[in-house]
Amino acid sequence: MTPDRIHSSTMKVAFAGTPEFAAVALEAILAAGYSVPIVLTQPDRPAGRGMRLQASPVKTLALAHGIPVDQPERLRTSEQRAALAAAAPDVLVVAAYGLILPQAVLDLPPRGCLNIHASLLPRWRGAAPIHRAIEAGDSQTGITIMQMDAGLDTGPMLLRRALAIAADDTTGRLHDRLGQLGGRMIVEALAALPGLSPEPQPQDGVTYAAKISRAEAFLDWRRPAVELERRIRAFDPFPGAVGVVDGLTLKFWSARAESGWGEPGTILGADEAGLRLACGEGVLTITVGQRPGGRRQPIAELLKTLPLSLGARFCLPENLPPH
Repeated sequence: MTPDRIHSSTMKVAFAGTPEFAAVALEAILAAGYSVPIVLTQPDRPAGRGMRLQASPVKTLALAHGIPVDQPERLRTSEQRAALAAAAPDVLVVAAYGLILPQAVLDLPPRGCLNIHASLLPRWRGAAPIHRAIEAGDSQTGITIMQMDAGLDTGPMLLRRALAIAADDTTGRLHDRLGQLGGRMIVEALAALPGLSPEPQPQDGVTYAAKISRAEAFLDWRRPAVELERRIRAFDPFPGAVGVVDGLTLKFWSARAESGWGEPGTILGADEAGLRLACGEGVLTITVGQRPGGRRQPIAELLKTLPLSLGARFCLPENLPPH
């Protein structure tokens, strides 16, 4: 062991993350033998039909391994940072944490803060890189291990690996593959410290992955069918793609774009082959749907209890009833 390199058995790796994507990375770090003196995660949030407080996947995993957990609302004050400072980590790994790290946190670990970001930076900086990559029709995405700075995903890159996006990928499926890749890459990065060479992000190709809002779930039938098909995959499992017809709200989980034409939102067919809806360009054939309070079903099954009239029109977003 060189004087500059700390072995995994002695390197202290603090971890900050919240959802399942982050839990996969924490599991990989623990499996590699690193000491994790503290885990930061978002405060417990109400979830489920009973809206009971629910621990994040990262908190659940940390407690299972006997790791102290801190859940500050912010990290702006010295009191809010006290637990992290007391842990005296050599490095802080961040993955989908959900809080902005102030400069005082970035400066705390001697080897800095490493972020696991689910895109090939500088494309899709921001909160929803997996959703936006599928929605945009990208052919590939990946993982970037980045040295964090004060900007929004603007720090220099340490490792960067591409992953192909399949034509039928949903955010859920792509999320799982990226999570596994991120776990492998952060272990590789930690093992290589401090020998990795930071590479500044290029100025060209910067895009931002805005947080997904529930309002975006309502499909605009004036858009091309190929775009709506991608949005359905991008919004699976959250928030789901939504259409409203005759006062009934339906979620759509699988579809294919086909040729054809008609007034946007008009039902052109409803049978075992699917629910065919006219779009601004082409026709979108829905093959899996869900009614309120129900479960995902093939359209052929759904139509048995939900007869839809040919010629009926799904609402455009601006004509939706109040929710």
